[in-house]
Amino acid sequence: MTVVATPLRAAPYAAMVMDARSGEVLHSRNADTRLHPASLIKMMTLYIAFEAVRLGEITLDTPVRISDRAAAEPPSKLGLRAGSTIRFRYLIRAAAIRSANDAATAIAEAIEGSEAAFARRMNRTARALGMTRTTFRNAHGLTEEGHLSTAHDMTIMGRRLFYDYPEYYNIFSRREDDAGIATVRNTNRALLAAYRGADGIKTGYTRAAGFNLVASAERDGVRILATVFGGRSTAWRNQRIMELFDMGFARAPANARVRRPDLPRYEGGGEDDGPVGRTERLSGLVTRSIRPQPRPGPQAPARAPAPDLLAAIEEAVGEALADPPPTPEQEVAANAQPRPAPQGAQGAVAQAEMPDTVPVPRPIEPQAALDADPATPALPGAGADVQQGAQVAPLASLVVPPRPADVAEPEVVAAPLEPEVVTRASSTGSRLYGVSLGAQPSHHAAERLLLRTALSEIGTFDEALRRVVRRNGGYEARFQGLTEDQAARACARLAARNITCETFGPAS
Repeated sequence: MTVVATPLRAAPYAAMVMDARSGEVLHSRNADTRLHPASLIKMMTLYIAFEAVRLGEITLDTPVRISDRAAAEPPSKLGLRAGSTIRFRYLIRAAAIRSANDAATAIAEAIEGSEAAFARRMNRTARALGMTRTTFRNAHGLTEEGHLSTAHDMTIMGRRLFYDYPEYYNIFSRREDDAGIATVRNTNRALLAAYRGADGIKTGYTRAAGFNLVASAERDGVRILATVFGGRSTAWRNQRIMELFDMGFARAPANARVRRPDLPRYEGGGEDDGPVGRTERLSGLVTRSIRPQPRPGPQAPARAPAPDLLAAIEEAVGEALADPPPTPEQEVAANAQPRPAPQGAQGAVAQAEMPDTVPVPRPIEPQAALDADPATPALPGAGADVQQGAQVAPLASLVVPPRPADVAEPEVVAAPLEPEVVTRASSTGSRLYGVSLGAQPSHHAAERLLLRTALSEIGTFDEALRRVVRRNGGYEARFQGLTEDQAARACARLAARNITCETFGPAS
């Protein structure tokens, strides 16, 4: 990291006032000029931290080991020691309330493995949020070459924090809080005490940036966002913010339509300062064929044949979408002569072990307020207005499943009382746990649900056996042949997409 030394001179001034309800700009001054943001960029660090919890990449109680790099960050800091561990929730509190640089770096490393990788994710997220003139180089905001933003982009960032993660927004209004190894006091506490309705959100200061602040206040149902870059002192900055608040409340209409932004959608890939190759889709349904095109050249056939894998998938899709299969009684009659049992442990067909290319997230904890320690209840209202966070489904990266040569031909297993139809072979017979998607009204509906779930979660159920089991309440759709840990993580991933599931063990 290259830290830029700057002479002692007044930082450029910029400001913006926005009606947070509609996103309407009420005042702008140099708002699109690229300047040093200082610790305002911790808003993006925290936004990604909340996103990672929502997507199941990490939990609030995950222990984080502190690296030498994080421990060595200059003040402001929490005082983390290299090699120590601390819960993720305390890092969030320290970064949001005290603006701790060591905590911000630890958050970055806990989520992406390195601060450089985290900065790439910050840039990807900025573009998805419409922050078109921002380039991030680190997670804490200390001055670095090319690390720039605008008053306009930082105002957008403050608005997205409020609307995208309202369950966490209250942390920015806390005057002080427990951060595990110390009690942290809010760097914005003077404004919170001085202006009626002020409830956050983030301060910033470096010599190159001056005294910066993105702040929010609400009065009589009107919420105003105000941003200042290049303040001369803390007192000057706070006074200017209060003047901008007054201007905003005077200009904003008493009634305005609330335009809640959608959660960001990430597409494509990029270089160091662009989006990374991580994609989030709103639906897991396959909408187009991924059949490759034939290579050009005189030797290439006019029409390339489909790969065996895609042919097998398409055949399975066709079978699932065709007319409903015969009733279990007809299957029993048609298969009176059972097939010879396959060779191998418990009749399973051995598959090549899939490489662990897609990390499966840890089980996601409820989206509680950050002060909700395991022994204490969540604050009232901490989860209010959380409509959008529950609607977006995380995307598993597309991973090539096993070749059809490794997959057994579907086998029908008939039983007098509980007929089970085997639609995919498991990779090993020693795995006795699984995931149930619940009872369906028909055998056909259960098969369709299994197939759609498997196709939308490629990589999660590659080693699972799909079964439809007749129960008193209908036809239960099951993924079997998983380890206990695999089943728990798979169900957590489905739960994050609002898909009802439960795990079961050998006795189920």
